[in-house]
Amino acid sequence: MALSRISLSDFRNHRQTGFDDTQQFNLLVGENGAGKTNVLEALSLFAPGRGLRRAGLAEMAGAAGRGGFAVAASLVPTDGGDAVRLATLVDPRRPGRRAVRINSGDASANSLGEWLALAWLTPAMDGLFMDSAGARRRYLDRLAVALDPAHARHVARYEAALRERNRLLTGERMPDPSWMDGLEKQLAAHGAALGGGRAALIAALRDELAQLPPEPFARPILSYVPGGPAEAEPLQIALREGRARERAAGRTLTGPHRDELDVVMSGKLAPAANCSTGEQKAMLIAITLAHAALAARGRPLVLLLDEVAAHLDPLRRAALFERLVHSGAQAWLTGTELPPFEPIRDRAAIWRVARGEAARID
Repeated sequence: MALSRISLSDFRNHRQTGFDDTQQFNLLVGENGAGKTNVLEALSLFAPGRGLRRAGLAEMAGAAGRGGFAVAASLVPTDGGDAVRLATLVDPRRPGRRAVRINSGDASANSLGEWLALAWLTPAMDGLFMDSAGARRRYLDRLAVALDPAHARHVARYEAALRERNRLLTGERMPDPSWMDGLEKQLAAHGAALGGGRAALIAALRDELAQLPPEPFARPILSYVPGGPAEAEPLQIALREGRARERAAGRTLTGPHRDELDVVMSGKLAPAANCSTGEQKAMLIAITLAHAALAARGRPLVLLLDEVAAHLDPLRRAALFERLVHSGAQAWLTGTELPPFEPIRDRAAIWRVARGEAARID
């Protein structure tokens, strides 16, 4: 299955843009600022969460519109079966709420993950290994949701309970112990599932990376560093016993919100943060390819790759395209010019993007 019959309405600089007759490779070519990444962002909203830019809904609504937007696409079986129509939109009358519809029926954002898996790699992620631990946790969770849609629910429930516990810890009065007990039980249950999902993801990625050749992309060694007990009961006990210390600190100090992803470049055994920008990019691509191999075994997979070919030499570009051909994923790639995509041009759908409009050029 693959995404096709895509429409963007009042989404950023796209007043009304459509994409039909898509292929395994879909190339968006145009100058910087033309609206290529906006298309990828729109497609990323078919995954649970806030999209590849983590932008607010008001930012995504087109300036020339009425304050809302709509993105729709059909998930089309390659065997000619019935398509599934997916849509996400913001009604101008309710600008703070994003609605989701599947085959015209109301649905939750998390339910989108039951139909397809999405993953992306953007230039903004190049500094992931030097970014905050929180950025790496969000990255892990996005990869985990692509493998298991239920992971998104555990993330949401855990974060909601964590905010409430932190609010109680910073209140003027000591929190009611029975109220804290119930809240910590919820934190422990969803926290254990959340941490378990992350640990399972990293274990699967390690196995997949071990099967990939060490060249031309640097092979990373991934490790999961938990921020607290891995099982629900020990985590609940740790939370209960840590109340006094955490009230003094004004925040919860134990749990998966303290997890860390540790990445080391194999061969030189150097922490990823100490590697060159080229080596870091190569490791991100290696993780993306390993994750694609895992995700494509379940649901349809869509890969959004923003300017990924521009910074690779011809050898690495060819290797990337070759692996994508065999990944089973539908890929959407952006670039300012066509020559870097020459190896896949004959099997790609190509659109020229300019000023928020897309025209088919192949």
